[in-house]
Amino acid sequence: MRILLVSHNYLPAHTAGTEVYTAQLAKKLTARGHSVCVFTTEKEISAEHMSLRERTHDGIRVFELINNLHYGSFRETWDEPRIDARFAAVLASFSPDVVHFQHLLYLSVGCVEKAHESNIPVVFTLHDFWLECARFGQRVHADSSICHKIEFGRCGECLTSFRYGQSPLQRHTGNALAGLRSATGIDLGHTAVRMSRMLQSHDVAHGAPVVDPVHAAEMARQVALRDGDFRTRLVPRVDRFLSPSRFLRQEFIRWGLEPEKIVFLRTGIDLDTFRPRARTSSEFLRVGFIGTLAPHKGPHLLLDAWAQLDPKLRARARLRLVGPAQHHPEYVRDLERRAASVGAELAGPVTREGVAEELARTDLLVVPSIWYENSPLVILEALAARTPLLVSDIGGMAELVEENVSGFRFAVGDVHALGQRIADAIQNPALLQGLYSAAEPIKRVDDDAAQLEELYFEALESARARVSSGERRP
Repeated sequence: MRILLVSHNYLPAHTAGTEVYTAQLAKKLTARGHSVCVFTTEKEISAEHMSLRERTHDGIRVFELINNLHYGSFRETWDEPRIDARFAAVLASFSPDVVHFQHLLYLSVGCVEKAHESNIPVVFTLHDFWLECARFGQRVHADSSICHKIEFGRCGECLTSFRYGQSPLQRHTGNALAGLRSATGIDLGHTAVRMSRMLQSHDVAHGAPVVDPVHAAEMARQVALRDGDFRTRLVPRVDRFLSPSRFLRQEFIRWGLEPEKIVFLRTGIDLDTFRPRARTSSEFLRVGFIGTLAPHKGPHLLLDAWAQLDPKLRARARLRLVGPAQHHPEYVRDLERRAASVGAELAGPVTREGVAEELARTDLLVVPSIWYENSPLVILEALAARTPLLVSDIGGMAELVEENVSGFRFAVGDVHALGQRIADAIQNPALLQGLYSAAEPIKRVDDDAAQLEELYFEALESARARVSSGERRP
């Protein structure tokens, strides 16, 4: 079978959960004898916008579309005919039997339509709320509070401060850099990106813009159009939706998906890397955070909780935060100030291979996210490594971590409750030592590949039956 996996970003430059899972799945499906390619995007401002290039990563063929976010309108963030055309060219070149969408961020709803027009069955994994929420699918307001209910009016207010594309000046600069690189081979893109991040940090430091009611009303109208497009153009053309958590499945049924069309399929992971290993020892209780240093991931809450501990208690433990810091420079600078004041360590990013080692020297991994996490890869990896967990009691996190079995939960955003849980662990390490005696085994990505193979064949047979019967699809 020829399988096309579609992800908004991909390795090696992007190592978040969806990208890592897509890469692992590609390898396992290939090992099962299938021909697998990946279609993805990359932002590279010194490369030609909307150009398509091909590369290979870890033996997998990758079609990479350059999307420098040169959007002329908000609509182009979900409906971009130029992207559709590039995707159609890849369909014609690779001729997949099935297309499995992992994410459509930076892509276009028309990609699903192009597969449909070619009578190619479509599978779509829901990794977050992107079909509902235009702000990266996180359902977090501009002020970092949780969006408990999607309301288009509130979405309009939220998106007035959302930089969904490049400014005219940034687009002009990017085009100039692309021309320079094409003519001379000189790439100044990384320098330009660093300067842009510095300017963005300055803007953040000087306060958020005032909401313009007229702009907010127009954005609310655009959000309603976006929602309508997904319901009418995407949903009918997807043969099967997959949800890695029961929580997310119920949320999308509430949104309007038919229950029989969305399957709960727990994410499998690479157990060859993340298996229980001998834990290192320390005289201190080692508390850790592994993840992107971003507001919605909540590392500031962990530092605040650490600061509230009695200094004598804090002296019996160590706090180490690991993760990439380039996405929110001003926020990270604030984290650095907080960490320095309480003796915590910001250790920077870690390689994929290094995560397993990090888990082996962590006595308590804290995942204090303040948004509706679906099925965080770091939690699955910690479960596989038998690392005790302390997580926010919201979304898929609460579903994954069983109280007093694999770890503990605390009220989302509650710094005092988080601090108390950490204090309990420092004062009574036996709480952690008694975990995992009844924990269930973690699913392997190999099992995922086998289950998906069955789903692909079912979808392919259904598509062939429709074609032979002359049945018209939506």
